[in-house]
Amino acid sequence: MQEIKSVFKEVVFAVLPVAAVVMILQFTVIGMPLDIFLQFLVGIAMVSLGLFLFFLGVEIGMLPLGEHIGAYLPKTGKAWMVILFGGLFGFVVTVAEPDVRVLASQVDMVSAGAIPKYVLIYTVSLGVAIFVGLAMLRIILNIPMIWLLAGGYILVFALAAFTPPQYVPISFDSGGVTTGPMTVPFILALGVGVASVLRGKTASQDGFGLVALASVGPILAVLLLGVVYG
Repeated sequence: MQEIKSVFKEVVFAVLPVAAVVMILQFTVIGMPLDIFLQFLVGIAMVSLGLFLFFLGVEIGMLPLGEHIGAYLPKTGKAWMVILFGGLFGFVVTVAEPDVRVLASQVDMVSAGAIPKYVLIYTVSLGVAIFVGLAMLRIILNIPMIWLLAGGYILVFALAAFTPPQYVPISFDSGGVTTGPMTVPFILALGVGVASVLRGKTASQDGFGLVALASVGPILAVLLLGVVYG
């Protein structure tokens, strides 16, 4: 019951400001036709319901599952299993990420099919998978996060020099959309679960930073895609 109240408040505070601004503009400046305004109100109601169900599902399903799996995998004593399944989960949750699909659809439309929707989705997902696996390796070996982030962005800017210019902004947007409501909760929960077993008292330090590291993967992956397609 507490989760339902918390999610309801979160959705209200997320949607209400947008609805309020549109309504103020409607009655002061814009004056949209009544049918369009009614469509907006119906859309707001549907978005609110969808967000409520989505966030509730993440709260009661995805977060506990990710943390449980993250806590169980290290107990197998097999580092390769932690890395493999960390990367696999990174791939599948990114494929399901709504933000990634929106970006891929827009790129497909603007490029007139030159960059197919599903090619971009799977490229971004593969980039996330590889870097989530790398993040799991970082937790296991206790590698400082700054080294991996610095090395990753050095590769990004070096590779950008050899990639067609139109792919550079797409690559950075690809890194941004992976921080959506599907990918972030699961990856964070997975990382905290792994770190709580392997690192103990430093779990709060080692379990975070995964999203920052995972976001580098799609940038590099799309830049490589630009080299191939370009």
